[in-house]
Amino acid sequence: MNISLYDVSVWVLPLVIAITFHEAAHAFVAHHFGDNTAWELGRVSFNPFKHIDPFGTVLLPAMLLLSHSPFLFGYAKPVPVNFRALRNPRIDMVWVALAGPATNIALALVAAAGFHLLALVPASAAQWVADNLKNALVINVVLAIFNMLPIPPLDGGRVAVGLLPRVLAYPLSRLEPFGMLILIGILIILPLAGSQFGLNLDVISAILRTSTGYLIRLILLLTGNI
Repeated sequence: MNISLYDVSVWVLPLVIAITFHEAAHAFVAHHFGDNTAWELGRVSFNPFKHIDPFGTVLLPAMLLLSHSPFLFGYAKPVPVNFRALRNPRIDMVWVALAGPATNIALALVAAAGFHLLALVPASAAQWVADNLKNALVINVVLAIFNMLPIPPLDGGRVAVGLLPRVLAYPLSRLEPFGMLILIGILIILPLAGSQFGLNLDVISAILRTSTGYLIRLILLLTGNI
């Protein structure tokens, strides 16, 4: 349990920023397309205190750090969106959903570009800044890819509901109340059950890891780091 304040600062700080900007982007875009729900609740803001969930944004990442988990995960308070209030509900829902992952990709690009500025940082702070930038790159890419899984209520699920023909979109939208249970099943329960029979059923995690690796390399290439 050799977790220091340094470890917390280089992981939790980028995570809070990534999650806050993700939710704020949903709120801004929903307001732009006519839904004032988030605006009236003060959620159209980049103030992290408007979006932080005490458990999902603070306690859960801290527990994962303390338990030496191989991954860091967290979430903020979901931004409430009344899709019926959007001017063009089906298409505008897609833009609202894409806003969060797109913002995370933008933050990942900014973090990767920031590596070029490390020479300007005082030597005493250079390692801390470098670790924050590295973790910001990883966290934002992971959040973007994970949220684009085509399972409601994840952003990818809402994008799929908005783009698929209605005959497919409607049954997919009906899965939203069970979305988190489905995720827990395919990400945790299914792999554990498979391991009891000597089977590797951790397919989704493998796809996420591979996709994350490719996207990180692409971002490093685009920002001139490789």
